[in-house]
Amino acid sequence: MPRFIQKTLLAAIAVLAMTTAGAQVKERTLKFAFQNQTGHPQAQGAQKFADLVAQKSGNKISVKLFPGGSLGGDLQTVSALQGGTVEMTVLNAGILTAQVKEFAAYDFPFLFNNGQEADAVTDGPFGQKLMAKLEEKGLHGLGYWDLGFRNLTNSKRPIAKADDIAGLKIRVIQSPIYIDLFNTLGANATPLPFPELYSALDQKAVDGQENPNTVILSSKFAEVQKHLTQTRHIYNPQALIVSKKTWDGMSAEEKKIITDAATEATAFQRQVSRGAADSALEALKTAGMTVTELPPAEMAKLREKVKPVIEKYTASVGDATVKELMAEIAKVRK
Repeated sequence: MPRFIQKTLLAAIAVLAMTTAGAQVKERTLKFAFQNQTGHPQAQGAQKFADLVAQKSGNKISVKLFPGGSLGGDLQTVSALQGGTVEMTVLNAGILTAQVKEFAAYDFPFLFNNGQEADAVTDGPFGQKLMAKLEEKGLHGLGYWDLGFRNLTNSKRPIAKADDIAGLKIRVIQSPIYIDLFNTLGANATPLPFPELYSALDQKAVDGQENPNTVILSSKFAEVQKHLTQTRHIYNPQALIVSKKTWDGMSAEEKKIITDAATEATAFQRQVSRGAADSALEALKTAGMTVTELPPAEMAKLREKVKPVIEKYTASVGDATVKELMAEIAKVRK
């Protein structure tokens, strides 16, 4: 075959392949709902993801963001994903305990020493195994983002020792382990959807709440909370998930676009979130919050007090799962 004909054929095949590939990407809009406000690292990660999807799909796939719990609380959003009325969300991985019991392990108090340990575990076999379990619940996992270490705020008094938590009415996320954790510490744990929290604090329906510093700052809790205690009691990996109905309706090329965008957005979001943690603390001090660090002896008391909670949820999550998790953490620490 003459070379010029060969070249023409190859060029035609390449054009045909591009045309066929492009045809596998349909014009669609994905609704992406989450709880934090615009400007928070969670929202910045979502915007990065949306930008990457638009770029990789040639603007055929649009990701529309719904920040600030505008489509409802986390449990309501997960239900909407399962029903296919909302396509995506990112939320505290522990909230998925309602779907897959093993996710409760991520919310064990004082589990991780830093975000890098959490990344190694969630990106590794343990984290991927839990994500795979979501498939039968109508959800598909795309990765884990960073929310950071949770700290305690209240409007009544500084927390200078472990026993000072007793008697406070503390809003917690709608997850059983959080309720048991704060009840065990002597507080009155009150589960509430996040969109209702600011109002509950403002109206003194609850005395306090617990969230990472970046969430406390972006949600303007300094306006209604005076005291911040750096307890770092739970580290939150966040699960980035898509509706399985949506996922199953995508072509292989569309799935690759979403997966690649999620991977890139995850690296970006983690970096932004961790960089924002320290600056958020300084901003909260500037906003008028008094910040307390518990002495090592009091932190040791907290760890001792919560042991029954860890034992209870080890039984419900399963000894084998918890041993696997602890072995992964031990491996990272070596």
